Amino acid sequence: MLQQLRSKSLVIWAVVFVFFVLGFLLADTSGLLGLGPAPITTSTVVAKVNGREISYLAWQNLANQLQQNEERSGGRSLNLDERQRVESQAFEQLVGVVLLEQEYERRGIRVSDAEIRQAAEQSPPPDLMQNPELQSDGVFDVAKYRRLLGSAAARQNGLLVSLENYYRTEIPKAKLFDQLAGDVFVSDAKLWANYRDQYDSVQVSYVAFDAANVVDSTIKIADADLRAYYDRTKESLERPGRAVLSILTVPRAIGPADSAATRNRALALRAEILGGVSFDDVAKRESSDTVSGSAGGDLGVAPATRYVTPFGDAAKALRVGEISQPVLTQFGYHLIRKDSQKGDSLGLHHILLRVQQSESTAVRTDRRADSLSSIAANATADESKRLDSAAKVLGLTPERITVFEGEPAMSSAGRPLPSVSGWAFSGPVAGETSDLYDSEDVFVIARLDSLTSGGVPSFEEAKGDIRRILLGKKKAETLLPNATAFVATAKASGLEAAAKARDIPVAKSELFTRPQFVPGLGRFNEAIGASFALPVGAVSQPIITDQGVFVLRVDRKVAADSAKWHSERANQRRDAISAIQQLRVRTFLSEIRKSAKVDDRRKQINASARAQSAATP
Repeated sequence: MLQQLRSKSLVIWAVVFVFFVLGFLLADTSGLLGLGPAPITTSTVVAKVNGREISYLAWQNLANQLQQNEERSGGRSLNLDERQRVESQAFEQLVGVVLLEQEYERRGIRVSDAEIRQAAEQSPPPDLMQNPELQSDGVFDVAKYRRLLGSAAARQNGLLVSLENYYRTEIPKAKLFDQLAGDVFVSDAKLWANYRDQYDSVQVSYVAFDAANVVDSTIKIADADLRAYYDRTKESLERPGRAVLSILTVPRAIGPADSAATRNRALALRAEILGGVSFDDVAKRESSDTVSGSAGGDLGVAPATRYVTPFGDAAKALRVGEISQPVLTQFGYHLIRKDSQKGDSLGLHHILLRVQQSESTAVRTDRRADSLSSIAANATADESKRLDSAAKVLGLTPERITVFEGEPAMSSAGRPLPSVSGWAFSGPVAGETSDLYDSEDVFVIARLDSLTSGGVPSFEEAKGDIRRILLGKKKAETLLPNATAFVATAKASGLEAAAKARDIPVAKSELFTRPQFVPGLGRFNEAIGASFALPVGAVSQPIITDQGVFVLRVDRKVAADSAKWHSERANQRRDAISAIQQLRVRTFLSEIRKSAKVDDRRKQINASARAQSAATP
């Protein structure tokens, strides 16, 4: 008996131990023990793609690389909105890499060392082909390139390793894309049909029965119709996340004194250049246009109409070699040097000085923004009233705005609000306030008032939008009997006579092609299609569009030039094949992305990071 109890007790204790361990792990990872979420480490998994892991470290490394590239090219740091966009871009790139690798495995696509050697010798990467050191007289020199491949320097500086990594990525991709789209061919008949779609033109006269004239209250739409539309199209109704925010802003207001100070600075630079200092050197040192400034202010050669009016007019009035007085545009003050003029084309250099606050004004604005930050920034949900307190103390008026995930926030006056949208969707809860964010023209703090997750809306959430969509179609349908009666009269007496009898205006279009937007008729709708299908002089049956009902008559048709098509056919075929191949590849990649099982843990990781940050004294 005792032996049996001892045996059973061992089993009982084993079970208790297992449940204790599992319970501890559950409590630990869920934060029930007060220990908080697991720390984010280099081994943290940010996603699983069809079971294959993507590490947090790989994601952040790629995001940092993309961010640095953008900051170098843009000459400034990215704000929070832009960093989130870059992080999403990096995430999708890594997901795409995993999906491609899985597809290579499924299709048995491999790359051999011999293929890599052959590709390296015969198909250099584009950046190497553009390297000036590998060119002779401005043209890529294969002999120089091959000497580089065989040099000790190529081994020592990692060029060969970089090339191998490049081709191990690109060759399998090229093989896959060839399997997907290598068989594309476009016949002459298809090319001619495409050409006609682009260049056939038509002119029509028409009578419009406008759906806007139908009173909304006269239209009844059954819930069953709304539900049927929802069930049929709900995937297309997917919405981004939506946040409602209260914001306080401190503008960096620009006054007349600031503009005058910037103009005086431009005059001083002009005097410096006229005194013998190189225009290019001053541009590199002073210009707010970082792109042209890094090239000494060079804008290249272009028509004056390429530029905003004050700039273009001032440039045209200069003599070659002359440097302008300061020219004010919406971008700031410019010094312009005309280098050449051939007809309407001007060769120009410029220096841009943005109009900014004077030092004394900036100090006052910064102090006001610091006060706003000290009162309201980084408030918890329990401290949500701090934003209202800051508004009272500083005499600011709170503004309520709605922002959407992935889109920058804008004030009601159309002013961009940096980093606010990125913060709103980074994990705060209702009632929390952001840090103080700033840009060239404004400081801003936001409070999250409500947050709605993105995705496919429920039927109740989408019902209002669906009703508005169906309302337009139903209103147009009510006009059909009147339009049908009008057609019968127009076919008997002519379009103009029938319209005059009913006191309805007849509109006349210009010549238009299928892809064009046509004022009054719209674009890519049933009325446009009917215009090309009808013979000249024929009056159409009623044509229903989202705008209403149209009755039209074709007045003139101009066929595409077949001789010109024949002369351009080879290029058209090449472009058409390339477009179809790209579309086929994009469609394939989109489909495997849709069908992939992606366990995306970014939101949990961001929430964990926020929790850890909040717990740190």
